[in-house]
Amino acid sequence: MKYLVLVSHGGFAKGLKTSLAMFAGDKMDRVIAVGLEEGKSVDDFALDFKDAIADLNETDEVIVLADIVGGSPLTTACGVLEEVGKLNTAVIIGGMNLPMALTSLVMKDALEGADFVNAVLPEAQAALQEFKVVLEDDDEDDDI
Repeated sequence: MKYLVLVSHGGFAKGLKTSLAMFAGDKMDRVIAVGLEEGKSVDDFALDFKDAIADLNETDEVIVLADIVGGSPLTTACGVLEEVGKLNTAVIIGGMNLPMALTSLVMKDALEGADFVNAVLPEAQAALQEFKVVLEDDDEDDDI
């Protein structure tokens, strides 16, 4: 089975998991979220991460989404995945947002490797745009 693993600084990963449940509640049984909590060390995070993935078996695969490429949660998670023999088969993407996570959750069992990444990244990038609000012209009210 494939698991979607969310890692972040603070509670972002856990909050994102909660938001994902609003859209895809029926798919949440294979979503894991772990955050590097304020006041905890990277070693504490490594232990939390190991605990979170402890139930995975040797044939399970992971897709890791992280808040920041190169950040401590991502690099530590990669170290733990290497220790348990899952790094070589993992798909790892940084800069997570809700559209990326939702697409990952829905597509994780349908696509592999580069095809998966090529489906997910455009969704994440398309979500990044300015939202412009167009206001009604107030001049019409002045003519009354």
